[in-house]
Amino acid sequence: MKKSGGGGTTKFIQGNEAVVEGALYAGVSFYAGYPITPSTEIAELMTERLPAQGGKCIQMEDELASMCAIIGAALTGSKAMTATSGPGFSLMQEAIGFAVMAEIPCVVVNVQRSGPSTGLPTKVAQADVMQARWGTHGDHAIIALTASNLQDVFRVTIEAFNMAETYRTPVVLLLDEVVGHMREKLVLPGRSECEVIDRLITNVPAGIDYHPYLAREDGRLPMSDFGGVHRYNVTGLMHDMWGFPSSDPTVTYNLMHHLVDKIESRSFEIARYREFFTEDAEMLLISYGSSARSSLQVVENRRDRGSKAGLLELNTLWPFPEDVVRRLSTGKEHVVVVEMNMGQLYQEVKKSVPNPERVYLANRFDGVFISHYDIEKVLNVIQGKGV
Repeated sequence: MKKSGGGGTTKFIQGNEAVVEGALYAGVSFYAGYPITPSTEIAELMTERLPAQGGKCIQMEDELASMCAIIGAALTGSKAMTATSGPGFSLMQEAIGFAVMAEIPCVVVNVQRSGPSTGLPTKVAQADVMQARWGTHGDHAIIALTASNLQDVFRVTIEAFNMAETYRTPVVLLLDEVVGHMREKLVLPGRSECEVIDRLITNVPAGIDYHPYLAREDGRLPMSDFGGVHRYNVTGLMHDMWGFPSSDPTVTYNLMHHLVDKIESRSFEIARYREFFTEDAEMLLISYGSSARSSLQVVENRRDRGSKAGLLELNTLWPFPEDVVRRLSTGKEHVVVVEMNMGQLYQEVKKSVPNPERVYLANRFDGVFISHYDIEKVLNVIQGKGV
C-alpha cells in the first residue's frame, strides 16, 4: 500500500475487498451476514475493519436472518449491508420484499456463482440478473448495480449506498466470482473526493404528527430513527402514510405507483454506464461485469484491425437503461450481448431496440469465464466468416 497523488492511498487487492473499502467510505455502520463462496471475503474483512471504525458486525444463523438484521439496523439509523452469493440471495428474497414495501434503505451484495441450487460453488456465472429484478414476489421496482474493474467496484458500492438513502430502498450490488476474486490496483480517493449521501432525517418536531410514508415534492421520504422521538408503524402490508395497514383500493393503488415510480421514473438519473468507441461503431457489444472485460479486448483487437466495433458496458442493470441501449444501438449493423447465462439481459436488449432481429447473444453458462476467443467465434458466424 502506498500514498497516491490525490491524497488517498493505492492498494493491490481483491474485488471483494474493494466492496468493503467502498462500503466503509460510504459510511456503513452495520454488517450482518453468513459466509458463502464466493463472497466470504467480504464478511471476513468486515469483521476486522468495521468494529475498528466503531461499527457493528455480526454473523447470523443464515441469510434470511442476515437480511432481517440489516433491515432492523437500517430502521434505527444505521447504514447497513449484507453480502452473499446465489443460494443465500434466494433465501433473502422474502425480507428484500419487506424492505421494498417498508422503504428501508440497505445494500445487498450478491457475488454470483453458477446455479441453480448449489451448482458450481467456485465457478463464475451471471445468472442472477432476473432474480435481482423479480426474485421477490409482487409488482415492485429495484436498483441493481454492477462493475467490471475494482475502481468501478469501489465507486458503485458508494453509489449503492447513496441510492439506497436517496430512494429509501434496498439496492443490489450484483458482482460475479471473477470480479470478486481478481486482484487489481485500487486508488482510494481522499475523503472529500467522492460524494457520500447521508440519510434524510425528518425535521418534524417530537409530538407533532409524523408521516413516515409521505413523500416530499422531490420524491424523497425523510426518516426518523425507529425508537426515537416519533412513533410510527412498520409493516409489509399495504399501508397508509402513517404506516398503518389498509385495504383501501385507492391507498393500495397510490402506494404501488409510488414504490415503482420513485425508481422507474428516475431511470435516467440512476443509469450508470461506460462507452468505448461507440461514436462510429458499426457493431456494438453490450456487456457487464467480468464479461465486459473480454468484450473490451475484442473491441480493441478489432479496432487494431480496422473494424469499427464498440462497447457499451452497463453498470446499472435495473432499472434497465433502455433509453441508453436504444440510442446507442440505433443504426448499428449488429448488436451483440455478451453475458454468462442463457440470455437474461439479451432479452431485455431485444425489447429495447428498433431492430431486434439484429441482436445476437455471445455467452457461456458452463462455469467457465467467457474469453475474447469465445466472443470472436460468435462474431465470425454473425458476419458470415465461419468459426
